[in-house]
Amino acid sequence: MEQQYRIFRAPPFDNKLISFSESIKNQIDKFEDQLANNPYVGKPLGMKWFREKRIGVLRMYYLVYEEYKAVYIVALSGKKDQQKVINTVRYFLEAYREEIRKLLT
Repeated sequence: MEQQYRIFRAPPFDNKLISFSESIKNQIDKFEDQLANNPYVGKPLGMKWFREKRIGVLRMYYLVYEEYKAVYIVALSGKKDQQKVINTVRYFLEAYREEIRKLLT
């Protein structure tokens, strides 16, 4: 089955992921495969295109760009940092859009 959406990881997300177990990394890889075919799984965070997915005790945050057929995974946090991370992602929305544009050109 051909993937509909391309999945990208923001560098800070990848850097944070290095310290996690293989089990968490495998769960994230499986979820990325799911996202490629249905980017709207997970819980919406105020807008259809800003979402979170719980993976064990962690929360993974991602943005869906329909016009680019792309998903950008931008952050990972625990429950206690959830609101801070959501606010940070919202603050950097334009920067993330620009990063996706660059990745796709």
